[in-house]
Amino acid sequence: MTEAFRPYRKLLKRAREISLVSGTAGLLSWDHETYMPPKALAFRAGQLAHFSGQAHRLFTAKKVGDWISACEQHAFAAGSDEAANVREWRRLHDRATRVPARLVEKFLRVCTHSLAAWRAARERSEFNVFKPHLQKVLELNRQMADCWGYQESPYDALLEEYEPGIRAAQLRALFAELRPAIVAILGSAMERSAAVPEDLLNGNYSIAAQQAFNRQVAEAMGFDFEAGRIDTTTHPFCCTVGPGDCRLTTRYNEQNFTRSLYGIMHEAGHGLYEQGLPAEHYGTPLGMSASLGIHESQSRLWENHVGRSPAFWEHWHPVACGHFLELKKFSPAQITAAVNRVSPSFIRVEADQVTYDLHIILRFEIEVKLIEQQLAVADVPACWNEEFEKMLGLKVAKDADGCLQDIHWSKGMLGYFPTYTLGNLNASQLMRQAALDLPALEVELARGEYGALREWLREKIHRQGLRHPPAELMRRATGEPTRSVCHLDFLRKKFAAG
Repeated sequence: MTEAFRPYRKLLKRAREISLVSGTAGLLSWDHETYMPPKALAFRAGQLAHFSGQAHRLFTAKKVGDWISACEQHAFAAGSDEAANVREWRRLHDRATRVPARLVEKFLRVCTHSLAAWRAARERSEFNVFKPHLQKVLELNRQMADCWGYQESPYDALLEEYEPGIRAAQLRALFAELRPAIVAILGSAMERSAAVPEDLLNGNYSIAAQQAFNRQVAEAMGFDFEAGRIDTTTHPFCCTVGPGDCRLTTRYNEQNFTRSLYGIMHEAGHGLYEQGLPAEHYGTPLGMSASLGIHESQSRLWENHVGRSPAFWEHWHPVACGHFLELKKFSPAQITAAVNRVSPSFIRVEADQVTYDLHIILRFEIEVKLIEQQLAVADVPACWNEEFEKMLGLKVAKDADGCLQDIHWSKGMLGYFPTYTLGNLNASQLMRQAALDLPALEVELARGEYGALREWLREKIHRQGLRHPPAELMRRATGEPTRSVCHLDFLRKKFAAG
């Protein structure tokens, strides 16, 4: 490598040093949500604050900015690995240097305690237990938004953390288009589901049997258990500690095995993305996912387009019956109908495919009001309950089924929720293009063969890392940036046709 590349070499070395620190923090965070004893909370908060501050200082050091400037002046060839990394390092560095390390450390410390408070509040279904913690998290999010800067709404600055380039105004326009279209589909979808009892699949499904079946499905999808594992937590998530170490989590309901199954298919979709990122670029932008909207497309694609299809249950029915004898009394078609039943419900992660995005729109609207100081934290439960009833027609009887059900606010992740809907749109768009590019796909999925689809996603999405911004990545993969048309067509065809 010539002398001109020396600043780039230094950036690579620094990026890998930061990845060691961040990976250690990731492991501590995973342990916090799975196995950490309760009395370790205060020390863990200090650990996470320390490592987050250390990673921040390593990246925001003046010499890092100097190295990036030198690389920009060198002008690497357009389209090269180096040019892509330098472009993203500049974007990320400019953003990071606007936030002082002490604020980053305070944010992690507050969120670590907030997460524990949320767990207790959710278990007791008492918002007041969580309220003071949410107030602190909200204030810190506003401070960070002010540091990052914005033109229209402070919420825009938070969105940039999860979906680079998207703005609240764009989401408002998108949701204004989606909401009436979903409501129009909902009536027909509910009519088609009316004959399917809500408790059709309820039974007695041991956790051990669920774990065995879930692992078998995840392995068939291509999740590498030599480089990953599954554990139990309050709210399912996927965490990557580093190359060769991707952790999935789920939760179990012994009366309904589908809760953990689709939780694992969702998280394994995330895990496949993480395992498909080029390990040789780990720590650099080329080894990072493009955005949360792209990440969620992978989980929603596997969970819904694959996992809830008739082909899935035609293939997996005998295997599932081997784990759950109670399923022998149901045909594949009956199970398919049950897992695609459409009816408004309280819990987002268990929502059907038609009403799911209504949950996201509700959260988006509340988050924007909180960040723009149009809604007080104390008024969140009442606002939630009122808007939820308007949107989904259900009266929320307890906070655990309402504003306390999701983990995101406790972790400071305001701006994340819209990426779930972007993920739904991207998933439908990607699945349509995959079917066009892979003529045998339908036959392969019916045989439980997922390799061709997985490798198509690897080529189009996973191995690209952050080479392209999310809209451009979608354009290259599907011929157009993210749009709602494919997803709405998918919902109409599946739930409202004929």
